[in-house]
Amino acid sequence: MTLFWIVTGTSAVLAAAALVLALLRGRRATGPAEAYDLEVYRDQLREVDADAARGKIAPEEAERLRVEISRRLLGADAKMQTLGVRADQPRVLGYVLAAAITVLVVGGGFGLYTWIGAPGYVDAPLKTRLARAEEALKSRTSQETMEARMPPGAAPDASAEYLQLVERLRGAVAQRPEEMQGHVLLARSEAALGNFVAAYKAQAQIIKLKGDAATAQDYTDLADMMILAAGGYVSPQAQMVLEQALSRDPDNGVARYYGGLMMAQVGRPDVGYRMWNKLLRESAADDPWVGPITDQIEDLAFLAGEQNFQMPSLTSAAPGPSQADVAAAADLTPEERQQMIRGMVGQLSDRLAEKGGPVEDWARLISSLGILGDTDKASAIYAEAQTVFGGSPKALALLQGAAQQAGIAE
Repeated sequence: MTLFWIVTGTSAVLAAAALVLALLRGRRATGPAEAYDLEVYRDQLREVDADAARGKIAPEEAERLRVEISRRLLGADAKMQTLGVRADQPRVLGYVLAAAITVLVVGGGFGLYTWIGAPGYVDAPLKTRLARAEEALKSRTSQETMEARMPPGAAPDASAEYLQLVERLRGAVAQRPEEMQGHVLLARSEAALGNFVAAYKAQAQIIKLKGDAATAQDYTDLADMMILAAGGYVSPQAQMVLEQALSRDPDNGVARYYGGLMMAQVGRPDVGYRMWNKLLRESAADDPWVGPITDQIEDLAFLAGEQNFQMPSLTSAAPGPSQADVAAAADLTPEERQQMIRGMVGQLSDRLAEKGGPVEDWARLISSLGILGDTDKASAIYAEAQTVFGGSPKALALLQGAAQQAGIAE
């Protein structure tokens, strides 16, 4: 650090000295401009005489040039005599300006660095920065500590009736802790209310009950709730959950998104950028992680030193069956109709379970299941969709319409 101040201080003093020296000298090495003009005109007269002597120009032309140059020479001489010592700068003003320049260059430079620089910051070569990032990755704050730092959440925007139902659900789950469906509904309900700590504890119980049958989606749901509970921070505990998800599904988009976020948080924007860039180019436009990535990846690319990042053009995933598709199936035989509809509904259900999707797709799935007569599954999907879109009255109204069409609305 001492070397830094020596180099910058010396540079500032030398720059100020050069400016002050030029100011105090106050004149050009060649003298006033008029004196320089006199020398030029005398040289021109000598050249005219030499050319006339060698016969390069006619005597009449030589005489005309001598008269013109002599007139200019006399004018420059008269102007120089008139200016005299007035061409010299005032000495007091020169010293004042010299002092001002010194203060501005030296003092202003150090003041600006103190304001926007980082005094005391030691050199940080690449090897050191990588070591710091590795240490930050190993010594991250725990999930519990981050949750304790979070400010109290706002009151949930839900009706008193809904809050009473959730409270009853909590009691029912406490009485029957081995019942899977209760924990599923509780995790979704707590998440919809913003109670992410309670939500991920219920989700952890789901994984415990499922055992080896727990899916990558189960683990990403748990990690998602944990990260939300920590204010968007990927804790070591959340990282372990994400690793469990990736061990079951290496292409899981949610886990890969949070992996890139974690690397950005520990000081490795280069790794985070590469992870997000690869994931973004392998995703469809309606994948749930695409929005958060596109909002942040340009800033992350800048931090990673990537100068040529171009946002890719993404296409939407193939839509599920529309109401027109289902209606058209009515002209087929019962066996053909069931096979066609179940195939399309199965594709839509798998996509929503794996990647999520807009409320229109959820409504389409509910109504399609009703047409198939699978009201139990339609009811389960409807309940889950209500928790996912609980904060949007417009989405809830669309879901209710689909539920009425499926014959499962209360």
